[in-house]
Amino acid sequence: MAPVTARSAGAGIGTVIFFSLAVAYFFCDRRSNSSKNKKKKKKKKKSKNGIIDAIGNTPLIRINSLSDATGCEILGKCEFLNPGGSVKDRVAVQIIEEALESGQLRPGGIVTEGSAGSTAISIATVAPAYGCKCHVVIPDDAAIEKSQIIEALGATVERVRPVSITHKDHFVNIARRRASEANEFALKHKKSQPNGTDAQQINGYKSDEDNHNSLFPNDCQGGFFADQFENLANLRAHYEGTGPEIWEQTEGKLDAFVAAAGTGGTVAGVSKFLQEKNPNIKCYLIDPPGSGLFNKVTRGVMYTKEEAEGRRLKNPFDTITEGIGINRVTRNFAEAKLDGAFRGTDMEAVEMARFLVKNDGLFLGSSSAMNCVGAVKVAQSIGPGHTIVTILCDSGMRHLSKFCNAEYLSRLGLTPKATGLEFLGIK
Repeated sequence: MAPVTARSAGAGIGTVIFFSLAVAYFFCDRRSNSSKNKKKKKKKKKSKNGIIDAIGNTPLIRINSLSDATGCEILGKCEFLNPGGSVKDRVAVQIIEEALESGQLRPGGIVTEGSAGSTAISIATVAPAYGCKCHVVIPDDAAIEKSQIIEALGATVERVRPVSITHKDHFVNIARRRASEANEFALKHKKSQPNGTDAQQINGYKSDEDNHNSLFPNDCQGGFFADQFENLANLRAHYEGTGPEIWEQTEGKLDAFVAAAGTGGTVAGVSKFLQEKNPNIKCYLIDPPGSGLFNKVTRGVMYTKEEAEGRRLKNPFDTITEGIGINRVTRNFAEAKLDGAFRGTDMEAVEMARFLVKNDGLFLGSSSAMNCVGAVKVAQSIGPGHTIVTILCDSGMRHLSKFCNAEYLSRLGLTPKATGLEFLGIK
């Protein structure tokens, strides 16, 4: 073997050092380029194309306080972050786009809806983006700020007393008539007929030219009744949007979904999608006081305990929560794939709302609070170690005069007193 000289050793060491520096430079350069590429990708992030493009893809967050208390991962889909402030933005877009595509609605037309508030706000928000207007009929026991928001968005608002859906003057039935009247007005205006025809009396409203002028602009291109309760575009908005987003955001790793129902579109669309992806995912309903859906799901019969005992509630939706609870099966709800149901109380919803503000900084509306009550009840039912998803429909900002008003709650005996989750049996 040839002796190793100082010169050859130095050359070997130099080669090793050079090789090491080259390797280091290669990886540093790759990391630098990777960092630059990431920055470039961030810079390339496209802006949203108008308000419609900003709807959906809402964050799914861990509700820390409820997760820690139950031993389950309780996740909330932050629908209150939609441009119109609620989950109903999705529904408004789906309904309007399908109506325009089918020719039932034209640009310049008026979308009418009977709504307790959120859907109306969403339609009033997105309708102008399609060149349409909005006319809303709202029950007068809904929080006043909801109708104020709708009017501020440029829509017209009718506040009417709440009655049974079978009554001709139920807010939904009036909204349906308004769409027909808008079509009649547009036809008369188009034909330039003189105002001399017999006028029909409808709900104290004469469908003659003078009265039409008070509701509809001269350039009105007819009306379209959104019909959120029976229009399956509602369900499709969640089957095609909310459900897939939840599946993607959880990477398919969820055990249960729970939500309350008003129109039934959210719970139906999401449950249908999730159970098609994985039949082992359990889907549940949380039902407020005065609603018959709990009985429908658990017993197959639509009635409340009070009604069965001959003490029918003054208002079928005699609850402080708004937008959820119903005593009939809508076309949307009929499509829901549910494994069970839970009852929630007004007191539980109020306490939950205050608990989440205090512990998580989540300022939620009444239906969102009820959904969180449902999530805890599901966690208690299936035990720790599971992932449960619910919907955070809207924030408390549109519930200031009622659900988030201490004086109003006090008059109903609903002043929150809990310091923790003891109102749900958790110490």
